[in-house]
Amino acid sequence: MDFYLEDDNVVARLVAEWKKYGRLVVAYDYDNTVYDYHHAGLAFDDVIALLRACKEQGAHLVIFTACGEAQYPEIRAYLTANRIPFDAINENPPFVPVGSPHKIYYNILLDDRAGLSSAYRCLKSALDMMKRGA
Repeated sequence: MDFYLEDDNVVARLVAEWKKYGRLVVAYDYDNTVYDYHHAGLAFDDVIALLRACKEQGAHLVIFTACGEAQYPEIRAYLTANRIPFDAINENPPFVPVGSPHKIYYNILLDDRAGLSSAYRCLKSALDMMKRGA
């Protein structure tokens, strides 16, 4: 099996990078990851709680969305009103020496269309290990 198809290897890399750099860059989608785009009554409490806990542990949080810049004020307002932490929208962290305007840098991505369940579990495991002093 490919190395990073094993969750334990993904978690180990996240923990190693968190320890080495003192933080992770966690990118997350907006629509249907933290916001109910279709107004279907969906809740995203677990993802939001994980983002809050990661922020407390020093993570840099970036919204990685296909929404246009005209929607950014609405996104910021929603996130602020719902106490969902974020540091930037579609921008590379200023402390990362790599990246391009076409693809932001992140250590992990939480996205309903990109393996959210697996990414959530791996990030939660890494966070738990960091809290225990890994």
